[in-house]
Amino acid sequence: MSAAIHIPVLRLGRTYRSLDTIKLSTAGQALEVSVANSGLIRRDLQQIARSGESLRAIPCETLVGYCEKAAELYLHGNLPWGDDERLQSPDDYVAALSQLTGLPHSLGRSNMGKVHAAMSNIRAVIAGLTRGMALELFDRGFVRQGGLEVNFFPQTESLGVLLPSNSPGVNSLWLPALVMKIPVVLKPGREDPLTPFRIIQAMIAAGFPKEAFGFYPTTHDGGDTLLFGTGRAIAFGNDATLKKYAPYRHIQVHGSGRSKVLVGDDFADQWEKHLDVIVHSISANGGRSCINCSSVLIGRDRDGLADALARRLAAIEPLPRDNPDAVLCGFANPSMAKGINERIDELLLTPGATDLTARYRTGPRLVEMHGQTFLRPTLIVCDDLEHPLANTEFMFPFASILQVPQARMIDQIGESLVVSAFTHDRAWSTALMTSTNIERLNLGPYSTMRVQWEQPHEGNLFEFLYRRRALQGDLGSL
Repeated sequence: MSAAIHIPVLRLGRTYRSLDTIKLSTAGQALEVSVANSGLIRRDLQQIARSGESLRAIPCETLVGYCEKAAELYLHGNLPWGDDERLQSPDDYVAALSQLTGLPHSLGRSNMGKVHAAMSNIRAVIAGLTRGMALELFDRGFVRQGGLEVNFFPQTESLGVLLPSNSPGVNSLWLPALVMKIPVVLKPGREDPLTPFRIIQAMIAAGFPKEAFGFYPTTHDGGDTLLFGTGRAIAFGNDATLKKYAPYRHIQVHGSGRSKVLVGDDFADQWEKHLDVIVHSISANGGRSCINCSSVLIGRDRDGLADALARRLAAIEPLPRDNPDAVLCGFANPSMAKGINERIDELLLTPGATDLTARYRTGPRLVEMHGQTFLRPTLIVCDDLEHPLANTEFMFPFASILQVPQARMIDQIGESLVVSAFTHDRAWSTALMTSTNIERLNLGPYSTMRVQWEQPHEGNLFEFLYRRRALQGDLGSL
């Protein structure tokens, strides 16, 4: 194994090697990651205004071009691993990411594709976020809308982001901020410093000013400093971790999605035609995304659909990380997998729930294979939504299935990041569109994993970072 590659702190344009480091081991390459303390982060945030100036000096059209160029560099280029001259190929990145996170190579590449798509389609992304306003908004500060000049102004000098390690694709959510001329201050997930660092290197190589990026591997205390030291922030994590941030309006929390498939009465007798879509909703991306389906509701024939789903899910077996057909992720922390498995078994002791996949899989849910710890896909048949396993999610392909009358579904699903409602019923579709429990709605037999770049994934980053106000006066010279 060659000498360790050092991934530095990026202090708004300056690389920094800390005495405090984390050592990570990947296949054939040791990594050493510098750790920033909260005092260093606090000091750097006092200089963030200069980062904004570096972006405001560049026309937005140029920044869009940089982002499109960065997309190709990220997907195909050889980019710095760390702070020395060694370069990381896309294959190097995928192999190291797989070793650190348990993500199979196939899913590493598909997540690269998601980030590439967000960057290469940045015009469509920005148009979706701004509802089609001209890019000059970010240069001039106003646009003409409905015959009036309307001013939009930034509510923050920076966007702080606490990133997870479970799915590299979530990095696509902060990317538009740079094109909207807002610097980013990132805390990478412990097991995945590679993805945000590679994205940053691609964007700098494409032309973005290096001063616009803060990259701070840090402790929980440092993460709090980052969140509370930036005017707007996004935090990813589990519900328990994010609970303390929820009261703060400047922090947007991304926790459990509890996304769902609702099979309407007009589709209940033809679920066989759409079984692939439901399986994909549950199992795509290794079940690690907040938009994976965690509950399926159908008005009748629950047991028929449940049996078919259980057979399909139980057939998904752990494979080596480099197998092109691998779709299950190993757990970087085996104790987390064991804790999840024990929790599910404990909750199954509560009457009213059955692990139907146990009938069809070839071994236990928790298994050690191919040098990793896996949880096999699990489908829980629940009698009602009050059962503790009926509306929860875990970081692997896991879902519950229930029989609920269509008329009661909307009132009982609770907050759901994505709902795919299999229906052509006009009245029910209208009720779904007016529901306050649903963040994103798919009408028809679509996977919950379906993403359109013209539509915000969760929340609206533009509205989070910018605020509208009325504007009057002689603007002809501006």
